[in-house]
Amino acid sequence: METGRVVVEKVGRKSTVARCFSKYPLKFIIPTKVGSSKIDAVWIYTLTYGGGIVSGDSIRCELVIGDGCTTVLTTQASTKVYKSLDSKCSEQLLEVKVGSDALLAALPDPVTCFSTARYSQKQVFKVLSDSNLVVVDWITSGRHESGEKWDFELYKSINRIFLDEQPLFLDTVLLEQGSITSITERMQDYQVSAMIILMGPRLRQIQIQIQENVKRMMSEQLRAHFTGLSGHAKLKSDHCFIKPPFIASSSSFGPKGIGVVVRIAAVTTESVYRFLKEQLLGLEALIGVPPYT
Repeated sequence: METGRVVVEKVGRKSTVARCFSKYPLKFIIPTKVGSSKIDAVWIYTLTYGGGIVSGDSIRCELVIGDGCTTVLTTQASTKVYKSLDSKCSEQLLEVKVGSDALLAALPDPVTCFSTARYSQKQVFKVLSDSNLVVVDWITSGRHESGEKWDFELYKSINRIFLDEQPLFLDTVLLEQGSITSITERMQDYQVSAMIILMGPRLRQIQIQIQENVKRMMSEQLRAHFTGLSGHAKLKSDHCFIKPPFIASSSSFGPKGIGVVVRIAAVTTESVYRFLKEQLLGLEALIGVPPYT
């Protein structure tokens, strides 16, 4: 059963929440206006009662973005997933339809899983050839201040994009404690894993810019490793390079490179926030305020 549904439609030439429904444990906050009054955009904040997702919670949300509408789906803070009781798995399902010439920017803060947590999320986006979509999906290693680093039992994130009902982008991230190696051993020093998806004609310039920036950043980092200009690039005694604190890659997908996906592994959450703020700055003209300020 649905725990939340929002429909955004054009009313008097403005993007407007036409219908909104939510029930425990989900709640929506929809401010009257965010940012410049000249920008036509609806902002939707999602939150859960109790400040996080409790063991066994099952949240199913549907979002419909009408033709020509602009919507931002975000959070007020990181999504906390509390410890699992009796090995119960918490679940979230988000199903979105993005209309013609519409824009959805899903810009949440990261997921933070507590020790022993079990969490699975699935996001399905149905778009048209001229729809516009931004999705940020990321996770931190846990509560650093409590000494928890990749100490949860299970994290699974599925993202599916369908273009005109045909599969366009299918991606799954699975982090699970294993009998041979732990998540901590596999992730090593990296504390954040992130993915950014951009697609649609209104985002073309941002797509081009972010690909150029990622290429430049990684080229400079690699060059610094070999020239010895970076403190992180010095050779260790075993002749292996110290791992860089921030790694990013980008690639296009879909017909004629309609979409771009950027993947990130970083040592600090702050460095990912900074990257998102800088690389998605061009969204300000579309959504009213700079993302992740």
